[in-house]
Amino acid sequence: MPARLKVLTPDQLAAAAAAPDTKALVKHYLAVLEQRAPGRSVEVRVPPFAAVQVVPGVRHTRGTPPAVVEMDAETWLALATGRMTWHQAIDDGVVVASGERTDLSPYLPLGDPGDGQ
Repeated sequence: MPARLKVLTPDQLAAAAAAPDTKALVKHYLAVLEQRAPGRSVEVRVPPFAAVQVVPGVRHTRGTPPAVVEMDAETWLALATGRMTWHQAIDDGVVVASGERTDLSPYLPLGDPGDGQ
């Protein structure tokens, strides 16, 4: 079983942003999303770094999830920090989202590396 995602401390987040440590930042913001949108109805994938199940609804337990959101790390970090909106990402085709509850706009942005979130 992979290690659970965890939210970085403000100092750890600042160091990851300064490096920049893409892997740490991706995992941090997925952990923040997991806290803000608890649930298991949508799987958010940011290959090759991590995936998380979020959003209230029907719980997914095996096989391909009924709702999947996938994007690259650069797009995820832009969405998480507010440098890109959800609708812009969908319109630009940089996010692949299929299934119910895959609109993550109510949960985004998640914060900015400088604000400790």
